[in-house]
Amino acid sequence: MSNAPVSLQPNNPAQDELHKAFTGQKKPREDQGPTDSHLLSHVEPDEGAKGLAHKAGETEHVSDIGWGESGTLQERIVPGLSNEDLFLLIRRFNKQIYNVKAVPDAPLQRLDLNRAEDDHFSPDKLRATLERFYTTIVIGLTGFVKHIARLRSWKEPRRTSSFCAVYFAGWLLDLLGPTMICTLLTLVVYPPSRNLLFPPAPIALVDTATGGVKKPKAGVLGSHDSMTGAPEKFKGEAVEQEASNLISSVATVAVGSAAGKHDQGTPEDAPMEETAPDVMDIVAKTADAQSAAGGEVPSDTHDKTRDPMRQTVLNGADQGMRIMSDIIDTYEQVGNALSATPPFATLTPRLRLAGVLAAGLLASLITSSYMFMKMSTLFVGLGFFGDPILQRCIQYLDRKYPHWKELSLLQNSLLRGVPTNAQLTLTLLRIGEANAAPLPPPPSSSLDKAPSRAASINHEELTLGATEEEVNQASAPEPKHDNPAEEKEENEPQKPKTKKTIRSRILNVFRGTTAVGIESKLAVSRARAQVGSAQAKNQKGVLQRKGLEITPSGPVEFDARYKGHRGTVVIDSSRSPPLLYFSTDPTAQQSGPKIETRKSGSVRFSMPVSDIQEMRKIGGMGWKGKLVTGWAVGGKQVVDGLVLTGKQPDESYQLTAMSKRDELFNRLVAVDGQVWNSF
Repeated sequence: MSNAPVSLQPNNPAQDELHKAFTGQKKPREDQGPTDSHLLSHVEPDEGAKGLAHKAGETEHVSDIGWGESGTLQERIVPGLSNEDLFLLIRRFNKQIYNVKAVPDAPLQRLDLNRAEDDHFSPDKLRATLERFYTTIVIGLTGFVKHIARLRSWKEPRRTSSFCAVYFAGWLLDLLGPTMICTLLTLVVYPPSRNLLFPPAPIALVDTATGGVKKPKAGVLGSHDSMTGAPEKFKGEAVEQEASNLISSVATVAVGSAAGKHDQGTPEDAPMEETAPDVMDIVAKTADAQSAAGGEVPSDTHDKTRDPMRQTVLNGADQGMRIMSDIIDTYEQVGNALSATPPFATLTPRLRLAGVLAAGLLASLITSSYMFMKMSTLFVGLGFFGDPILQRCIQYLDRKYPHWKELSLLQNSLLRGVPTNAQLTLTLLRIGEANAAPLPPPPSSSLDKAPSRAASINHEELTLGATEEEVNQASAPEPKHDNPAEEKEENEPQKPKTKKTIRSRILNVFRGTTAVGIESKLAVSRARAQVGSAQAKNQKGVLQRKGLEITPSGPVEFDARYKGHRGTVVIDSSRSPPLLYFSTDPTAQQSGPKIETRKSGSVRFSMPVSDIQEMRKIGGMGWKGKLVTGWAVGGKQVVDGLVLTGKQPDESYQLTAMSKRDELFNRLVAVDGQVWNSF
């Protein structure tokens, strides 16, 4: 891949005017890229700060910097970020982003991959949002609560006494507000003060009630940033498992989310979607059955409130999901402003935040407590009773300054240019593409469970007010038989079959019958595909054995199927812009990526990467088929697909049976100069 400038989108005069009105500067030149993300991906770091991706970019061809062996890489792939943190970002990016569309203009924020305005609710999106809310905000707030518990416990007397003295000194001098703002200013401007004032400690090791040390819920301290302390193979994996299990455990309200309905988009020809029962319909039918049993008329026969109320709930869930997503985005942006990751600016966002806090400090010094209360109650009264005045003010602003609402958003003002984690990940992916060294995927988790061993702890930096022996005892794994009753039960002879074991056997019979039915249905689909059925062709290969090694698997060639034909998706970076094509040529890996080297007639479709207008991840079977298959068929997994849409209405290509679907998606979303919106 050459380091040619990224392809550009046409200028938008209205956007240029907005950018100049807000920043006082003209929009960056065209050769700087459509967004800051494109521009920053081409910035060369200092020689000593280069990562593996930048060093590999010194060659002319696409470099393989650890695809297939990413877990063993020792050298940093990108500067300023450990490989563990990089893989964590990519792994969560894969779960969060599954449908993007190209837009003609860069947003005012100068960063793309923003959530689209016409993004609609689905249970799967709600589940992903709730999991993201847990891993981002709940874990962060839990860490804050644990810090408060540690301070209140006086188990760290020097630190607690210092906080206590400063607090009451500010209270006596009537300077409590300025004191708190000064503390926040210190934390924002001087990052080392964060660990000094709030020394980190494993979340699961701290008791919220006492502020002391406790045994983690998982029985071992296998991870530092999870609430249970469960062991993990890769950084952040335990928190992600906690989030998934939490959402799956929520009962009736989250039935659709726990089932994962509309999982990444259901293909139109997905098998078993018409015959498998809908979990959400089962809930409604159960309620009707209960009404009928009580002598009442079921709701589906005459009740005119069911559909309106269901739609009201869905609309409320849609709005709630949007608000939750906005909160998460803002939280991530504030975190990335306080602790920026190269190539994003590390000082400018902190100075903006410090400026706001400095203004607040000045206001607190000249405002008495009495005046503060009077102003607060005045604004409350205006907000409650002043709606006619407020509406006239809004109408005036709409006439005079049509874009004032956009300019007032945090991401376009105080947090302008500060990325969310998804935008940061996209920029890092673009760094790899700009240097012809695509970032390797996160190491795959094997089917074996994580080893139950204690995570490493630096006792010199850990200030929990407990001895080293107490910390080691709390973090060490529990004995195999901590409960003598369990050991006794294991040594006793097996008891006769109970009703529970009989029910399990009956379920196993049904499971086996269902598995045979699934295999039979797919066999029929294969036979139909042989005689030309387009729907059946897209079902071939969607069920694969777990742990099966599929080649080719990147970074240039990816195993896939197109219209039932097994072949290879290839990104030919020798062209400008790069060319994407699908070939059934079995010698793809030996003949190189250039399309000219393929056998005549083996290329089924080709398109420039810059022509891609939409990419949508789809499930291999649809959500109901995946549920049934996961329950009945052991040792096999459903392999998902990807739909690519070009500039022409009929230019759409559905790739199926792609075990490396996310890896191809990440390359395509970063390889060229499109400006993306997320759906």
